[in-house]
Amino acid sequence: MTVESRDSARMSTSQDGSTTYLSTGALVTRLVRGYVRPYRLTLGGAILCMVVAAASQPLLAWLMEPVVRDVFINRDQTMLVLVPLAIMGIMVIGGAANFGQSVLMNWVGLRIVADLQRRAFSHLIHLDLAFFKRNPTGNLIAHLTSDAYLIRQAASSTLTSLVKDLLTVSLLVALMFYENWRLALVVFLVFPMAAWPISSLGKRMRKVITITQGEVGSFTTLLTETFQGVRHVKAYGMEIHESTRAERMIERLFALYMKATRTRAMTTPMMEGLGGIAIAIVIWYGGSQVIAGESEPGAFFALFTALLLAYRPIRSIANLNTALQEGLAAAQRVFAVLDQRSDIVEKKNARSLSVNGGGIKFNAVKFSYIDETPALGGITMEVSAGQTVALVGPSGAGKSTILNLIPRFYDVDSGSVEVDGQDVRSLTLSSLRSAIALVSQDVALFDDTVRANISYGRPDADINDIIAAANSAAAHDFITSLPDGYDTLVGERGAKLSGGERQRIAIARALLKNAPILLLDEATAALDAESEREVQTALTMLKRDRTTLVIAHRLATVRDADRIYVFDKGRVVEQGSHAELLSVEGLYSRLYALQFVDQVAPTNAEISDEIDEAISLARV
Repeated sequence: MTVESRDSARMSTSQDGSTTYLSTGALVTRLVRGYVRPYRLTLGGAILCMVVAAASQPLLAWLMEPVVRDVFINRDQTMLVLVPLAIMGIMVIGGAANFGQSVLMNWVGLRIVADLQRRAFSHLIHLDLAFFKRNPTGNLIAHLTSDAYLIRQAASSTLTSLVKDLLTVSLLVALMFYENWRLALVVFLVFPMAAWPISSLGKRMRKVITITQGEVGSFTTLLTETFQGVRHVKAYGMEIHESTRAERMIERLFALYMKATRTRAMTTPMMEGLGGIAIAIVIWYGGSQVIAGESEPGAFFALFTALLLAYRPIRSIANLNTALQEGLAAAQRVFAVLDQRSDIVEKKNARSLSVNGGGIKFNAVKFSYIDETPALGGITMEVSAGQTVALVGPSGAGKSTILNLIPRFYDVDSGSVEVDGQDVRSLTLSSLRSAIALVSQDVALFDDTVRANISYGRPDADINDIIAAANSAAAHDFITSLPDGYDTLVGERGAKLSGGERQRIAIARALLKNAPILLLDEATAALDAESEREVQTALTMLKRDRTTLVIAHRLATVRDADRIYVFDKGRVVEQGSHAELLSVEGLYSRLYALQFVDQVAPTNAEISDEIDEAISLARV
């Protein structure tokens, strides 16, 4: 078992999707083991640089003693040369060490972010569709972007403070105690006074950041849905409404960010006040000792310099808890996603699908979505290998659910779905889904080239196969007329193409995949008559020698189906051929009459001529 899988077991996810959160200690341990430890060699180099950089600070402070004693009091010409050279050398070495630790620590921090993003994306993309229905897209984007950034900040600052700053302070404190232990003891009784308020501020910061990141996710969701739906926004004149929504959310984020800024900044006045007290004590008490002849001026200035040099790392350590809480809040959210488990899992003994034509059978299938509303109520139906079967009925009748169950996007509540006599739950997902091609109304094109979109299911396909698929989909001619042909970028979701062009590319993709089972989900519903004619021609080629399930609201497009199943409220209420269903005064004939209101329902003797006439009228 990998580190990631072992750690993931520590955070359980309940059936309703809620998460049992890790304790702070467990969270830090998981971060270190899973994401920091792999880079321990690089961290070792960074720590070595930190040690050198930390050691340079007390050396500079210690050199103040010979500066005062040998240069200013004894006026030693040799020391006048040696001390400045020593200071210069120490600062050059310290600067180089600081550069090295900064570069190495930032590399580790960026690698942690990259690893988190890679693992989170890979994990998310393998989760089932139900997860994406439950979680807004914006929240998922926030996990991969701003949350990962906060973790990087926390990891870098925490490691730097724990090693470099803590070591620097320790060495400077040792120097202070060496020079004057009484004075050093008085000074460093002051700083622990800040521990309780700083701890309280860290807890408050974690709470604020958790709320803020939730709002960031909501804002990202708002941007995504508004920009993707900008056509409808403009069509309904809702620009001001959407701007108002965005402004309200931006103002909420502004208030939260300001709250976080104030909380974070509160450590500064506390540390400044305590630093002022410490410096005042040093000057008063140390100066008294020098005046009384109980201490050397050089020793006093070495201690005083050490105190000044210690102030910055002490303040960094004080801010450590705040930065750490920010990162832990973000890590909690990211790990909550990483610990989500898909409901669709392969059995340990899952076997590959043995394809023998691609016949499909539903056996008393019942299914409900998350809200437990029944979507299918005991469906039994069969699609023989090579047949074209149409699913029709009112919206919400369960047609799309049927298509979702075949490739196991969801699992049935009871009953079974079989492909060539094999229960889909007993098969490997890769073998099952490789045997299925899907073409839907909402064409999924990616912001890539035409070539890449057609070969999406077969990235290793050569250009000749791609062109052959495009020809069969009646897409080759329009593709070659594009500025860069098959290397033309189609834009986000295929925005640079028309609806018919997008649909034909999707059909070409399905043809290239050459799967024995074809699922068509309203593949022509959004097209005009001319585009539909072109796409129907391509679909005819695509359906040849394949087992095909078609969902269509335009009943004229399914009259040639071998069998039609009529759905209503999650049940099959009628089945038969187009002619058989029209001859019965049932739901199918009523739906058909609604689409062709100026047509009289045909009799058995007139059915063929009536259908042809109805189709002709529909396309005019």
